[in-house]
Amino acid sequence: MFSGGFLAKFVLVLVAIGAANAQLSPTFYASTCPLFPSVARSVVLSAVAREFRMGASLLRLHFHDCFVQGCDASILLDDTATFTGEKTAAPNANSVRGFDVIDSIKAQVERVCPGVVSCADILALAARDSIVALGGPTWTVPFGRRDSTTASLSGANSDLPSPFLDLNGLASAFSNKGFTASELVTLSGGHTIGQARCVVFRNRIYNETNINAAFATSLQANCPSTSGTGDNNLRPLDVVTGTVFDNNYYRNLVGQKGLLHSDQELVNSAATSSQVNGYSTNSASFFNDFAAAMVKMSNLGPLTGTQGQIRTNCRRVN
Repeated sequence: MFSGGFLAKFVLVLVAIGAANAQLSPTFYASTCPLFPSVARSVVLSAVAREFRMGASLLRLHFHDCFVQGCDASILLDDTATFTGEKTAAPNANSVRGFDVIDSIKAQVERVCPGVVSCADILALAARDSIVALGGPTWTVPFGRRDSTTASLSGANSDLPSPFLDLNGLASAFSNKGFTASELVTLSGGHTIGQARCVVFRNRIYNETNINAAFATSLQANCPSTSGTGDNNLRPLDVVTGTVFDNNYYRNLVGQKGLLHSDQELVNSAATSSQVNGYSTNSASFFNDFAAAMVKMSNLGPLTGTQGQIRTNCRRVN
């Protein structure tokens, strides 16, 4: 049974998301920058064609932006002598990437519509187009977000879910942003693409028991047990079709082949395990739910109206 405090907090987050929905619109740039979607799509498709992993990187960049003070492009801000951004936070350092792709989209959009399109909207659209490029679902992206003039290193360290969390910790991290346990399972399916570093799955493949033995052994050659050795060696989060957006991530969990501790945790309750099993045999259901959850995530705490600014360079405040 949820406590009254939990329910009150959850309702407040939903109210905030509803307010954001009312201010964002798919046609926001219809008259001011109609070329924005096609320009962004072209850059994303080229980037993903060069490196399939980039699709997952752009999705993750949007997620790591939205979970820290809302979808405001704060993650893009570089550190300066007088400003500390979020790039050096533990979940982001030596991990988040794709900044150059966002820079390229911004530069091309600025040439056709200077001072109009926000970096936050670019992140939202690039994430959608990346998923589509890798065979996943599409959804309508609402626009109208503005860019922050602030960032939160502490927020990035505290609000982004760790790959070492158990199911309760994951549920708490997502509920703090207004997501249900079901939506946690759905959004975790983003791990059907992308790669992870040895340092975040080393303990799982050497010390955990809820892992397929042959799977664990196959990973150990590229991820030595000694800390500091091979820490940055990469493995696909989905060992079957790691460059295709599909439902194999959930099939892997059913077979105890989740790469991250946090992924395999999704089968540790009856409700989430049932959902994992359902998605493992029904990709259409997963795709539909994922699209809806992404729209909801992209509406987390945006700056709108006269809030924030439209950055000229996504890496720094005007």
